[in-house]
Amino acid sequence: MFFRKTIEELESKYKKIRIFIDMDGVIADYIVGEASDYDKKRPLLSTIKQLEEISNKPNIELNILSISRMDEGVEQKNIWLDKYVPFIKKENRYIISRESNNMEKSYKLKCDFIKNITREESTIIVMIDDDCDIVHKLKDENDDIVVLKDTVFVD
Repeated sequence: MFFRKTIEELESKYKKIRIFIDMDGVIADYIVGEASDYDKKRPLLSTIKQLEEISNKPNIELNILSISRMDEGVEQKNIWLDKYVPFIKKENRYIISRESNNMEKSYKLKCDFIKNITREESTIIVMIDDDCDIVHKLKDENDDIVVLKDTVFVD
């Protein structure tokens, strides 16, 4: 599987891998339900299973980096994560509200977040997203991270 192979290659080069995973379109099917009905989002179980398989590795830290249009969506997304992805710790969930950030564009919020992560020696940051604009902007603005499209989970 491509995702596992990519992780194994990174493990051979770095002591620690910090993976930031988008929610909508990556682990949750954003097509089902309205944005305000997050509890009705279908979990993408094959992707979640692959993440769970690597979650116990001591050199891998899984994080959520997701954007919510409104403040209330932050709690809804956390409830969904508690139900379907409980192996990602609450302290490793970064759900940013656009409402609390002057309705800033999602790619800007994610790029700013990634830029402000403290870079540790022998650690690589990996971002997985389904939005092509975000993927390209993250690659353009952060040459020290690995940016992957959600298709890495598909064989």
